[in-house]
Amino acid sequence: MLSARDGEFLVRPAVEHDLDALIELIANDPISAARGDTADPADRAAYARGLAEVQADPRNVQLVAERDGAVIGTLQLTVLPGISRQGASRVQVEAVRVRDDLRSSGIGRAFLRWVAEDAAPSLGASLIQLTSDASRTGAHRFYERLGYAASHVGYKLSV
Repeated sequence: MLSARDGEFLVRPAVEHDLDALIELIANDPISAARGDTADPADRAAYARGLAEVQADPRNVQLVAERDGAVIGTLQLTVLPGISRQGASRVQVEAVRVRDDLRSSGIGRAFLRWVAEDAAPSLGASLIQLTSDASRTGAHRFYERLGYAASHVGYKLSV
C-alpha cells in the first residue's frame, strides 16, 4: 500500500478487467484525446490488444493504482537494456495518468516515488526516463519537483 495525502492505494499489474478504466483515464486526457484516444467502444479491441501485448512482454508492465476496488491511476514501465552507461538498464515510464478528481492529492507523487525507490531497482535499472508532451508544463514542474531533470530533447516520428 502506498500513501497519498487523501489516503492509501494499492499498486498492482493491470488485468483485462481494468481495461475500461484504463481507456477512460487515457481518453479523459485532452492531449491523448486529440491524438485519437477516445472512449469509443469501437476501439476497445485495439486497446485490449495493446494491453495483452504489454502483459505478454516480460520487459513491460502496465500498472494501476487502485483504491476501494476502483482504478484511480496508471502508468507503464518498460525495461530497456543498453550498452551505454556501462551496460546499464533503464526504465522508461509512459502514460502516467491519475483520475481527474484526484489530481493534486499526492497519488502521482507516491506512485512515481515507488517506481524510483522500489520498482526500478528491483528491475535492475539504474536510470528512470520519461517523456512528456512539450505542452504539459504543469507535468514538467511536477516531474522536476520529484527530481527528474529535463536533460534531453526528444523527437518522435509517426509511421
